[in-house]
Amino acid sequence: MQFIGITHHGEPWAAALAGSRVLPLVPVAGFWADAEDWQDKAAGLAANAADQNTSDAGAWLKRRSVTEVPLVPASARVICVGLNYKAHVAEGSFKDEELPPYPTLFARWTASLSVGNVPVPVPAGEDGLDWEGEVAAYIGRRVESADETAAADAVFGYSTFNDITSRKAQKLTSQWTLGKNGDFSGPLGPVVSRDEVGDLRDGLQVRTRVNGIEAQNGNTRDMIFSVPAIIALISQTFTLHPGDVIATGTPDGVGYARTPQWLLQPGDTVEVEIEKLGTLTTPVGDLTLRSRA
Repeated sequence: MQFIGITHHGEPWAAALAGSRVLPLVPVAGFWADAEDWQDKAAGLAANAADQNTSDAGAWLKRRSVTEVPLVPASARVICVGLNYKAHVAEGSFKDEELPPYPTLFARWTASLSVGNVPVPVPAGEDGLDWEGEVAAYIGRRVESADETAAADAVFGYSTFNDITSRKAQKLTSQWTLGKNGDFSGPLGPVVSRDEVGDLRDGLQVRTRVNGIEAQNGNTRDMIFSVPAIIALISQTFTLHPGDVIATGTPDGVGYARTPQWLLQPGDTVEVEIEKLGTLTTPVGDLTLRSRA
């Protein structure tokens, strides 16, 4: 099944998604308290709510009538993986170095997250923004000191993600936090349950288009570190909880590595299309959009 976050009764709720309709299920925190159980409940609720209200979920709503929000609890850790596709390592400033023995990890705050069709502003001092189309993995159960088998079982589902980056800010220091947390710069698509996606090691095509022109075309088979390996490694140091997000890295084709550089400007539109996960669209705006953050 597919799930999104919506504003419902004045707070973030999880909702089942079916085409152009959404079915409110439960507040986001309650969803992640037992996500696997809610996945099972959702099918039955969807059937029962087809023509009437139910006691614990509303009737179907038109998707265009709701305000979407990330299906991520405020307490979540958003852990991003840099340099996780061989061709991406080769195109950037790390091209003369050996492949890393461990994944390069950095963090996003949940405040930087957004959803599809929400404009992202170009910050002051930046020449533009860079795109990084990738797969996001969502943790569905507690993970502590896990091996790769247990880590794989802990994945609830996946979504499209665009790790939109302020490159000047990113490169001011050796730490990437500043450049990776711009307002509205982390749009996420609907969460698709793991059973519908399968194992990323079997290969999903990842494409990014800017104003309709293809900029990235990679495949998750080319990842250096698999999702289970990343989760297992993280879990040796700190416990992962349901609703935490792992952004798994981007293939080659980013804008800063080109000659001349190709960066997103106000008025541009960037799309991330991932096999089985759908297309995530993000328009680019000017600095005045920050007033909404």
